[in-house]
Amino acid sequence: MINVEGLTKRIGEIQALNGLSFSAADGQITGILGPNGAGKTTCLRTMFGLLKQDEGKAYVDGIDVHHDPIAAKQRLGLFPDPFSLYEHLTTREYLEFNAQLSGLRPADVKAAVDWVIAELDMDSIADRKTKGFSQGQRMKVALGQAIVHRPQNIILDEPTRGLDVMSTRVLRQLLNNLKRQGHCIVFSSHVMQEVSALCDHVVVMTEGKVVASGSPASLCASTRKETLEEAFISIIGTDEGIAA
Repeated sequence: MINVEGLTKRIGEIQALNGLSFSAADGQITGILGPNGAGKTTCLRTMFGLLKQDEGKAYVDGIDVHHDPIAAKQRLGLFPDPFSLYEHLTTREYLEFNAQLSGLRPADVKAAVDWVIAELDMDSIADRKTKGFSQGQRMKVALGQAIVHRPQNIILDEPTRGLDVMSTRVLRQLLNNLKRQGHCIVFSSHVMQEVSALCDHVVVMTEGKVVASGSPASLCASTRKETLEEAFISIIGTDEGIAA
């Protein structure tokens, strides 16, 4: 479970986070939705400990990310945007490297890598260098490094950006499998269809703070709109910065 309490973060002249608070539960997919500049990526980076907040707290399974970042990161997996890989490594070597970075003992690394290769159906690319991989293959490797240490919580930033229809479908299935296993999954997106299809809970942000939250259905009901996109526009009061 992830809890964010009163996060503030100023970057230069921009107040990127402004008293941001929300929770993401185990066994659910929580979507962070907002227009460009709402603070979504800053929020995720702060939750993962890549940025230090000015005020407030971020907790991962009750662990304060700022005060005990190593323990918190062992409970987190980060699926980056874009899918940056070390292209001189094979898939297996890349996963082994990230397993060690995530704190797995050397004796446990092989079993963890074998598990994630099987879990994500990557046998055919396991011993190929990642240079030249398709976007779908890169997506699988990126997700593999995020879950190789079997974290309870997984953070994704714009996970479907650049993916074709089939790769997006595969990613949806993988995330739903992780949800059924009881993981806490948080992702940011501009794509309303993805949020509607995947999310149990949606947090709507503008100007670094939460302006609405709830299930896609409850947000539609509270705004008396038929689609999440229409509800979102009603909540934020403008269609500026929306990506379809």
